[in-house]
Amino acid sequence: MRTKDTPLRQLLNRHTVSGDPAVVHPAPTTDHPQALRCLACGHRCFLPEGRHGVCHVRFNRDGVLQVPAHYVAALQVDPIEKKPFYHVFPGSEALSFGMMGCDLHCDYCQNWVTSQALRDDRAVARISSVKPVELVELALRHQAPVMVSTYNEPLITVEWAVEVFRLAREHGIVCGFVSNGHATPEVLEFIRPWVDLYKVDLKAFNDRTYRELGGVLPNVLDTIRRLHQMDFWVEIVTLIVPGLNDSPAELRQIADFIAGVSVDIPWHVTAFHPDYQMQEPPRTAAETLLRAYELGRAAGLRYVYAGNLPGQVNHTENTYCPKCDTCLIQRWGFEILANELREGCCLNCSTRLPGRWTPLAQPLAAMHTSPPLANHRPRTGPFRPRPAL
Repeated sequence: MRTKDTPLRQLLNRHTVSGDPAVVHPAPTTDHPQALRCLACGHRCFLPEGRHGVCHVRFNRDGVLQVPAHYVAALQVDPIEKKPFYHVFPGSEALSFGMMGCDLHCDYCQNWVTSQALRDDRAVARISSVKPVELVELALRHQAPVMVSTYNEPLITVEWAVEVFRLAREHGIVCGFVSNGHATPEVLEFIRPWVDLYKVDLKAFNDRTYRELGGVLPNVLDTIRRLHQMDFWVEIVTLIVPGLNDSPAELRQIADFIAGVSVDIPWHVTAFHPDYQMQEPPRTAAETLLRAYELGRAAGLRYVYAGNLPGQVNHTENTYCPKCDTCLIQRWGFEILANELREGCCLNCSTRLPGRWTPLAQPLAAMHTSPPLANHRPRTGPFRPRPAL
């Protein structure tokens, strides 16, 4: 475990700004007259002067909340399907950036070198100083209509994301969070003017499991409900881990909950592979994903996707029209093989599908001259009915 005096912590403490009043409240007590209450995540940390929160990156300095800013620890142009967002500009790119820290400590974290950097001495990610305008220019240069705060938990670096996204929105870029969803009503109100897309990792449907990971299940469920009520575009991912959350009963509970919020919320069920401190369970079998798919469909969900085992999960990577069952988007992993949507509508019966299909008013193509880093543009393909599993 890293101590508070490590060079990394000292470096990160210098890359800070004052927290926004929307997500921090004074919380003085007799013993701690300069104490604060951080509202960036569901822990609602009480922070006496000099104390860091559960995330290790937000802290009280002389009665002022200091929060991360002006650096990245991970930066990449990805297919938007990798986030995964399947109902947002299929085949497009997303500029993805992340910082350090997390409010959870999952043993199977796939981004642990950044998210656990202040908890684990083995995490050795480096940081690079950067300005918001440099990130936005990079997105424009690579024709990325979306920017996403990801790789670590964006709630705990929310002020930095908003600073970047304010500028991005001026240039027609749609912005999103890839998050564990352990949020507060206050932080969701703070980000709503600047964030339109929100992917939530719903890790289990057992509060004991969540507490072992460092969170609280009701906070995540409440966040999902609020996100939908506030008109964020929401997609939900459950990484199915053998022995942790793969029982039919628990998967059915997850599916029923999502359907109770909205049957139009896409649910991605993805395969676990041994990582970080969880090396014992085997990789998730394709049959487990297909079972989860069937449970989701039985619960009434219109869009269930089995992910990260391309070619092994039959047709379940594809998007179908909920009315005529035409295959509208055909996928292979992160690649779009065919796209038969027209401005969000089925080409066959004109039914409109839920999602974000049309970029903001200002076209990205008019604001850059450099070629994109990679090409994931959809190709035209024939209609295909949904085959039987």
